[in-house]
Amino acid sequence: MRTPAISLMIALLATIVASPVCPSHADPGAPSASQTLAHDWPAFRGPDANGISPETGINKNWAARPPKMLWTQPMTDEGYAGPSEKDGAVFIVDHLGTDDIVRSFDLTTGAEKWRYTYPDAATSNYGFTRATPSVDGHRVYIYSRLGRLICLTAATGKLVWQRDIIGEFHGRRPGWDMADSPLIDGNRVVVYGGGPDASVVVVDKTTGATIWSGGGSEMPGYSTPVLATIGGVKQYVCMLFASVEGVDWQTGRLLWSYPWKTGANVNAATPLVIGDSVFIASGYGHGCAMLDITGGAPQLRWQNTEIVAHFSSPIYAGGYIYGTGDPGFLSCLDPATGAALWKQRGFQKGGLIGIDGTIVAFNGAAGDLIMVALAPDAYKELGRFIPLGGQSWTAPIVANGKLIVRNKTTLAAFDLR
Repeated sequence: MRTPAISLMIALLATIVASPVCPSHADPGAPSASQTLAHDWPAFRGPDANGISPETGINKNWAARPPKMLWTQPMTDEGYAGPSEKDGAVFIVDHLGTDDIVRSFDLTTGAEKWRYTYPDAATSNYGFTRATPSVDGHRVYIYSRLGRLICLTAATGKLVWQRDIIGEFHGRRPGWDMADSPLIDGNRVVVYGGGPDASVVVVDKTTGATIWSGGGSEMPGYSTPVLATIGGVKQYVCMLFASVEGVDWQTGRLLWSYPWKTGANVNAATPLVIGDSVFIASGYGHGCAMLDITGGAPQLRWQNTEIVAHFSSPIYAGGYIYGTGDPGFLSCLDPATGAALWKQRGFQKGGLIGIDGTIVAFNGAAGDLIMVALAPDAYKELGRFIPLGGQSWTAPIVANGKLIVRNKTTLAAFDLR
């Protein structure tokens, strides 16, 4: 029979055993197991195609505990292709000589798992392939700067099928070549085609067979198509050479179009769809605008130069727009009016993402990575470090607690826990 004293002692021992860390020695910046939530980053703009990671419990105390480097891999493309990650494997497109090289690495160790090469060209055009591989199921999809669409097995890199989209659809490439990443929509792969009645091309993701081509005949821009439902109509929102348009997902019929011709004919930042409205932004002094798609027709709500996005895509979080733009600002905009709530210098052409109540953005000139509170009232810097240094234009990604970044010569992973 237990006495009250024995029962109390047993309860105290159970509490001690159940506590993995003594509170007086716990790291206040370290997340608990219940706080952490890991996710893959399987495509351009992340798991929800909005530039925001659903992960929580990251390390935000960079001053005391800067993210630890886990591994590096050399890159020989001198370019800006972005990485993706799924099921513990990182995918990116490199280049050497006259070949593009699709490479897969182990997320934890950085060891190369496989590589697949295909012919490209010997001459750089601000680097070579600049798109991000899209991983869906057990396959990975690549769209090259010359318009070659390739499907590989994700585990081994074996070729499943390939198509010369630009050649087959008599398409025209823009001046700096194709830059859109494949959009996976159910059983479909969506890319720009740039041909007669083939601004957009949709193929079966399993076989590569054409489902439809349509969306008019305009030459591509450099951004990636966005899947959206506007006014109850499912569609692909596409930033093309001199316009933004909506294309019916099922038939390829052009639903609406709005002219947006910019200096140097560069439309590169991916549009943001906010309800039944579309936010667009471009560089070369052109600026940004909010379009309301009313009754299937675009109406300009406002236009200004508060975000002049050369190519870095903005994010929409907590009811506000955050983006980087020339000549080097990180800005927060009110989507209703376009007013800048705050602007901060020091983010020259830097890509950004949102994660766990923060913005993680590059200063693309010097390569410092900066964490900022995701808050509309004021710019609040939480920390910074230099992961690789040098020109760093490609947006970072976060996958299963790992921060993955690149500059022109190196791909690297850091521990973000």
